[in-house]
Amino acid sequence: MQPLLQTRYVFTITAHIGPVTSAGDTGYGVRRIIPIVGGAVRGPDINGQVCAFGADFQIIRPDELIDLEAKYAFETDDGAVVYVENRGIRFGPLDLLQKLKRGEPVDPNLIYFRTVPRFETGAEKYRWLMQHIFIASAARHADRVVIDVHQVL
Repeated sequence: MQPLLQTRYVFTITAHIGPVTSAGDTGYGVRRIIPIVGGAVRGPDINGQVCAFGADFQIIRPDELIDLEAKYAFETDDGAVVYVENRGIRFGPLDLLQKLKRGEPVDPNLIYFRTVPRFETGAEKYRWLMQHIFIASAARHADRVVIDVHQVL
């Protein structure tokens, strides 16, 4: 019998974002770059601040499915720096995706937005972040992305 997959909530990343820059249709889809300008990390075991650098590099496919690849870092309250590489997809009804693009509020339960974050750090206390798989559920708001991160046990 195979081990049962379970998850454990570890923290929420709230990444504040800046204005979108578009490189246009590159042949793969529309390339967008969205700067990450700060934010917070809050959870039972890890708290800190999202560093004011990094970006989410997106491709919007013709069917409006968005491939995401965000690269940024956060600093824990006790001084450890954790690099984050977060890949995922966002998809939903076309009218709701258009509302999100315009910065209008949309019920996050109506949009499929899932990611697989990976972490790197030299801090011994947080090495466990490099020794496990994580999955996340996210919600896009006009000025931020809220990501609930879960450890796969």
